[in-house]
Amino acid sequence: MFDRIVGTSLRSIGCLLLVSLAGVACGSDGDGAAVSTSGSETVVEAVNSVTELVPGDLVDVAVSAGEFPTLIAAVEAAGLVDTLKSEGPFTVFAPTEEAFAAALETLGLTAGELLADVETLTAVLTYHVVPGRVMAGDLTGAMAMPVATVNGAEISITEAAGSVTVNEASVVVADIEASNGVIHVIDQVLLPF
Repeated sequence: MFDRIVGTSLRSIGCLLLVSLAGVACGSDGDGAAVSTSGSETVVEAVNSVTELVPGDLVDVAVSAGEFPTLIAAVEAAGLVDTLKSEGPFTVFAPTEEAFAAALETLGLTAGELLADVETLTAVLTYHVVPGRVMAGDLTGAMAMPVATVNGAEISITEAAGSVTVNEASVVVADIEASNGVIHVIDQVLLPF
């Protein structure tokens, strides 16, 4: 579906350029090419030549998803925005909003209290980040492996029958790519203590 949206967007942009520059009408031939007509002349332009669109960095991708307001607030409070915007690459295990709510309840804290405790917040957040780009396809067959996080402690990534877990958290959405890494959405907050 993403490819269809991107293809449609590229055709639309191509058509807008043709309309504005040459005053021609545009459409699509259904095979990913923009078709334009000007009088009796028909021009077919391949728009599939753009093979890769570069997404934003990890922070930009997380913000644009609109699904991680607590994570974004925590990254900002801990002063980790510049780190996650740096070259990387990094793999980020991003907890859902429900996961954050459950963790706060378990810890007996409010969101404000957690955001104010920068030391604990930084320890928890950096426990969700692994140096390098680890895609779901990199894990094949039944396996479990310890992986060092940015905070120095290890997490256990396990793949079995197509399901991936990180410690006890399940990956619910995998491979959200960013220019400097990848995000995997998990259903629990990982706690390093």
